Amino acid sequence: MFKESPPESVCLIRLSHIGDTCHALAVVRAIQDFWPATQITWIIGKVEAELMGDIPDIKFITFDKNRGREAYRQLKKELANYAFDVALCMHASMRVNPIYRMINTSVKLGFDYKRARDLQWLYTSHRIAERHQEHVLDGMMGFAHYIGVKKQIPRWDIPISDADRAFAMQHVGKVAPILTISPCSSMRRRNFRNWHADRYAAVANYAHQNFGCRIVLTGGTSDLEKEYGRRIQKSCEHEIVNLIGKTNLKQLLAVLNVSAALICPDSGPAHMATAVNTPVIGLYATSNPDRSGPYLSRHLTVNAYPDAAKHFLGKRLADLRWGQRVRSPGAMALVHINDVIDRMNQVFSA
Repeated sequence: MFKESPPESVCLIRLSHIGDTCHALAVVRAIQDFWPATQITWIIGKVEAELMGDIPDIKFITFDKNRGREAYRQLKKELANYAFDVALCMHASMRVNPIYRMINTSVKLGFDYKRARDLQWLYTSHRIAERHQEHVLDGMMGFAHYIGVKKQIPRWDIPISDADRAFAMQHVGKVAPILTISPCSSMRRRNFRNWHADRYAAVANYAHQNFGCRIVLTGGTSDLEKEYGRRIQKSCEHEIVNLIGKTNLKQLLAVLNVSAALICPDSGPAHMATAVNTPVIGLYATSNPDRSGPYLSRHLTVNAYPDAAKHFLGKRLADLRWGQRVRSPGAMALVHINDVIDRMNQVFSA
């Protein structure tokens, strides 16, 4: 699209979630690496801005969905001051569609018809090429390729302040290999992505006994996550550092940055760890890691998704819709301790 000269300004729209905004940041970095002079403006969610908002070479406009109609009015007022060469509409959602109408540009690039959920195609002028069975990051990278950016090695470079690094050192230290476990993917009790607490404790014990790892637990402030932390601590045979409910996103990123590895289910921390080049042992049964797994650590993923599809849906992997989830409370039981130990051996014996 921009073969003769690069665009002067690009607006990117991706409000949530943490993992998807990490993917979107890789797209931004690809544009910046290819066109260093292009100015990037990113419309982003309030929570996600806590992680990304201090990146110095991106202009962030924060949208707080909790403010309802007032958030849309404020955003429209702010966007009236801007005009862009192109808008990358990377969030297909009914609540985001009105935002696309506010952006002053003649080129609003959205997903292809199959991926343009919630009628996104009605609000865009151009569409990226249709592709099949891509990782989410690669799908988002299609926006950069469409406008003329050549393939780049993914990078993220999220700033970590001295204060956040000091927090990690104070609570985690650096006297042993650090294995961080983020056991829950969400505060919702029925998301079916969370592994069993006693199994987390078993692999934590193995890592401590065989590799001398210091075990660190991380997570949010929900009762479910705190309960997981207590159960894992109770079953561990050694002292662990429980930071569940005690970090903000930047502090969590600092902890992940000094970790030798992260164990977690399909969740935002998997992609935060990827952004700081920390190996991720992803535990997947309800979703396909080839689509949503940690981008740089897919070789370390424990992939029980095909077994779960066969057992709970009665389907082969080839018969599933790309991105289809297995919504069963028994699916994560198909992730076996020995498989997780095998991945830990790969990480810590290298």
